[in-house]
Amino acid sequence: MTTKYGAEEIQVLAGLEAVRKRPGMYIGSTGPRGLHHLISEVVDNSIDEALAGFCTEINVILNNDGSVTVTDNGRGIPVAIHPKFNVSALEIVMTKLHAGGKFDKKTYKVSGGLHGVGISVVNALSKLLTVSVKRDGAIWKQTFEKGNKKTEVEKGEKTEETGTIVTFFPDEEIFDTINFDYDTISLRLRELAFLNKGIKIILKDNTEQNKKEDIFHYEGGIISFVEYLNEGKTTFHKPIYFEKKEEGIELEISMQYNNEYQETIFSFVNNINTHEGGTHLSGFKTALTRVLNKFVEKETTIQGEDAREGLTTVISLKIPEPQFEGQTKTKLGNSEVKGMVDSIVTEKLSEYLQENPKISRLIIDKIVNAAKAREAARKARELTRRKGLLEGSSLPGKLADCASKDPALSEVYLVEGDSAGGSAKQGRNREFQAILPLRGKILNVEKARLNNLLKSNEIVTIITALGTGIGDEFNISKARYHKIVIMTDADVDGHHITTLLLTFFFRYMKQLIDAGYIYIAMPPLYKLKKGKQEFWIGTEKQKEEKLKELGEGVTIQRYKGLGEMNPNQLWNTTMDPEHRLMTQVVIEDAVEADRIFKILMGDEVQPRREFIEKHAKEVDELDI
Repeated sequence: MTTKYGAEEIQVLAGLEAVRKRPGMYIGSTGPRGLHHLISEVVDNSIDEALAGFCTEINVILNNDGSVTVTDNGRGIPVAIHPKFNVSALEIVMTKLHAGGKFDKKTYKVSGGLHGVGISVVNALSKLLTVSVKRDGAIWKQTFEKGNKKTEVEKGEKTEETGTIVTFFPDEEIFDTINFDYDTISLRLRELAFLNKGIKIILKDNTEQNKKEDIFHYEGGIISFVEYLNEGKTTFHKPIYFEKKEEGIELEISMQYNNEYQETIFSFVNNINTHEGGTHLSGFKTALTRVLNKFVEKETTIQGEDAREGLTTVISLKIPEPQFEGQTKTKLGNSEVKGMVDSIVTEKLSEYLQENPKISRLIIDKIVNAAKAREAARKARELTRRKGLLEGSSLPGKLADCASKDPALSEVYLVEGDSAGGSAKQGRNREFQAILPLRGKILNVEKARLNNLLKSNEIVTIITALGTGIGDEFNISKARYHKIVIMTDADVDGHHITTLLLTFFFRYMKQLIDAGYIYIAMPPLYKLKKGKQEFWIGTEKQKEEKLKELGEGVTIQRYKGLGEMNPNQLWNTTMDPEHRLMTQVVIEDAVEADRIFKILMGDEVQPRREFIEKHAKEVDELDI
């Protein structure tokens, strides 16, 4: 690879005109996700320098004035005059879309981010951005406003160091909020540190209200990533690690079995999470199942889901020309990758199992038990089907269905308890709202296989009412409702039931979450009454603000249970589409969501205790 990185390596493909008019096209949204994407785009430039072998440390600082500073010790963006455009290469990179050194594959063999879109888009969506570059013996500086040049490139003091420093203020005219969330940023930076072993990423919060710092530095790379994902679980062996470099492609795989029932596989291409998988994931799954079948008794046939039970895997691929498919562009399509992954897993995993017979026996016993449980689940499905369950044509008796047969217009409320279910049935709009009362707490599916799920009456009732089926028979096109609303009491038991239901959907019907079908109702906590006026209040903070506004003489009624509301009140506050508040369940970070469900719902007590102790102060009010 060339170490040359000068002005002539910068290529320009387009300008910035459309970015401020349609920011969502470039960063996904103007909400919190888009805001945090700005940091990712600047950091991705630094990561590309690390992938090229020139950057070892990245600092991200949340400043007290609302700006963010990203610093790296890479080569620094070129500042010399571009031979074709006759202005500084730095100015071109900052003001032209698709300008950068990533297109000819000489400066960067592999790059993540948006391939040169990133830093100029951040500039366009910032009310003020300053970039300082250390290279060519000096510090060079240039300032921009809303993507437009404010100053020329200025040469400052001498330095022998190299690197780039970017400080930007998000534009409040563009974004719904300009408040950054430390935890959201730390999740992405930790992930990047895992995927790029040896790099040190330091995150500092210098705002007055927080003042904290984290250092992410993992010499073990994705081996450390797998250990992190399996924290608090009983594992069968140390993480297995495979690596191969071939024709500019670099593949890393780490895997480790634990004694639980869920599979956890995350795949990345050039540091991008390929949520929809692709050829690298297909190659891994095919080889894994084939290899393990060679080690089991001949009378047992292992299927893919058996081979992956209790398996935690991270696949990281670095490739010069990734070809993405799918609507979200997170499914890898490169055909040559599948064979490469299949080959290395077949060779290396076979060697490992032969050289470690005791561990091999533990793994084989587990997956054989998984195969037996899968067969038991098949029989359980057939039995429940013969009883008239699991099929949409035989709906559960406790379901009060809606008149509409159009799933897109229909919604079902999963309601805690018969009392609240009764109020909901009376208060609902029967045309499009169905009510399914649930009795008590459902099974914690984090600790159960599918065959045991089908022994739970409440879970079978939910599966039947939704109409999608479950396991390998799941079919989202058969969903009878496109809004599935969890509605529970605003107390500890209610929150626990919500968590149990979310665990069920995340583990066994995740497609419903991905499709945006799962919601959580937000019933009010208080009714404030002054004279003839009534105010329904959802949070403790809102209550205090309303009390200040109303002054004295206010009566306060606390609602801990849905059953405390009469049907009209429940309709007016929680179920009427004109006035209700609902939270749509989305998976912002699949890695952390998987880990948190394991911590909160798994067998190990200590990780759960540590999680609660760490986050207890974030809870406004706890009902006991």
